Amino acid sequence: MALAATPRVRRIQTISLALLVTAGVVNYVDRATLAVANPLIREDLGLSIPEMGLLLSAFLWAYAFAQLPAGVLADRFGPRLTLTLGLTCWSFGQMLGGAVTSFWQFVSARIVLGIGEAPHFPTCARVSRDWFNIRQRGTATGIWNCASSLGTFLALPLLTFLMVSFGWRAMFVIMGAVGLVLAAIVYGVFRNPRETDLTPGERAFLEEGDAPNASRPVTWSAWRRLFGFRTSWGMIVGYFGCIYMTWLYTAWLPSYLEIERHFTLQKTGLVGSIPFAFGVLGGILGGRVVDMLVRRGVDPIRSRKIPMVGSLVATAACTVVAALTPSDTLAIACISASLFLVYVSSSSAWAMASVAAPASCTASLGAMQNFGGYIGGALAPTVTGFIVGGTGHFSMAFITGAVIALVAALGYWTLIRDPIADEAPEGPVVGQLRAAR
Repeated sequence: MALAATPRVRRIQTISLALLVTAGVVNYVDRATLAVANPLIREDLGLSIPEMGLLLSAFLWAYAFAQLPAGVLADRFGPRLTLTLGLTCWSFGQMLGGAVTSFWQFVSARIVLGIGEAPHFPTCARVSRDWFNIRQRGTATGIWNCASSLGTFLALPLLTFLMVSFGWRAMFVIMGAVGLVLAAIVYGVFRNPRETDLTPGERAFLEEGDAPNASRPVTWSAWRRLFGFRTSWGMIVGYFGCIYMTWLYTAWLPSYLEIERHFTLQKTGLVGSIPFAFGVLGGILGGRVVDMLVRRGVDPIRSRKIPMVGSLVATAACTVVAALTPSDTLAIACISASLFLVYVSSSSAWAMASVAAPASCTASLGAMQNFGGYIGGALAPTVTGFIVGGTGHFSMAFITGAVIALVAALGYWTLIRDPIADEAPEGPVVGQLRAAR
């Protein structure tokens, strides 16, 4: 008979997901403040458009490179402390953004924001591993991962209200204060499994399918050896394409609607939020599909690969249609489908971290994946800007994104074969290549 969650474990799972979704929404609203206040900030600080482009990318590069140590911190010290410190750091960075008087001060504030936000999603992956049975982890991942699209969906109306009511500087400070309050709540409410007096039955339920000694702390050598596995590189390559497509739309959708489709500012604000509402649905559905496949007997690795690769290929197809169609309605429908599908792939990719990594390295592997993803995320706005600047249209930029998504899907499917073994006496690459024969 399958193990079942006790009422206490179910209550902890519900509270954990509520905290992760709330923190994820604040995470994405905070990173959107600069984009929403872009015109007013340029006017107040006398910044050029190229300077604003560099300012927008400062967060992404800091966020990407901070992923690698962030995952180790989450595995080493646990989600409770890591998430609390991350929230505190990024909230201070957000508040600093409301006090800057120069370009370089703003760059510094955005770097602090990026470093602070970096541990959030690797920490979420660790919570999925710690507090959910292997048959529940896909759905749990889909729920907390939908916070990214939900936060983007809510950011424009919320931040516009704050900016119009109190000014752009106060908008930054208010959001930073919200984050500090949330950090205190997380530390006061959330607990790691080792801080909870679990019964033997509860522990057996949570650790079902995990390797022995899964709860031991991650070591430097264990973290470093992850780079020797083809599975790690498959996750990095696949997520590069996923986040490239996400930021192609996140960074450029309003400009695309105004420049390519000739929408008014008001119409852009209304229509531009629709695709991200579909992203919320895609994020949740992606996790449920993963768990459905596991319950039907598909092994945990393939249950992640199938929706990840299928949705990336379909995203590429929808993006090409959006690029080539003369119909505004069809273009919006295809972009909505693209964001729905790309969030299916995102949830599937994050669910992979909870089954592909040794349990002690779950956040570390998830952070490596996110590092690869946000290299793509940092490149997408720049590459798109150069293509649009050179051609005057978004068609080739969209097609370029579609090609990147297809290459990423191919890499994900071919490189990922097996979970990463906890012990590798033959060496990580040799052992995995033998297992793949």
